[in-house]
Amino acid sequence: MQEQLIQWFTGTLGGYISKEAIVFLISMVPILELRGGLIAAALFGLSPWKAIVICFIGNMVPIPLILWLITPIFTWLKQRELFRPAVERLEQKAMGKSDRIQKYEFWGLVLFVGIPLPGTGAWTGALIASLLGMNGKKAFAAILCGMAVATGIMCVITYLIPWLIRIYG
Repeated sequence: MQEQLIQWFTGTLGGYISKEAIVFLISMVPILELRGGLIAAALFGLSPWKAIVICFIGNMVPIPLILWLITPIFTWLKQRELFRPAVERLEQKAMGKSDRIQKYEFWGLVLFVGIPLPGTGAWTGALIASLLGMNGKKAFAAILCGMAVATGIMCVITYLIPWLIRIYG
């Protein structure tokens, strides 16, 4: 699914905005986030350092909004018959992944965001932290640390391994 979304972004926006802007937007989108942005950046041939900065900032932009605004937004949406089922389903899905975060708080959130697996990442981590009522500053710091871990892992996968294969393969 990530590959399809990246292809959609590049195919749809490719002729209109720069590669860097596409990578930035991909990094802001749930599901893709920083991981998808780094993959797209590597495919575009952007340097690792440029990609890291663009993807990190892009993934970071929505996090404060989620941490501090999602609970009141969800409360308002749940008062509307039309949106209640979707919001409750999203909350249940997020909370189904919250056990480690509840148990270990800061470090649980760091690992949840940092290990690039499907269903994890900064968006879901921020949503869970907000729903659990974690301190916003502490959750934001944990998410940034997790994003740094995810950046390192994804840079190895998208830049270092392909480079080693070209050199030694």
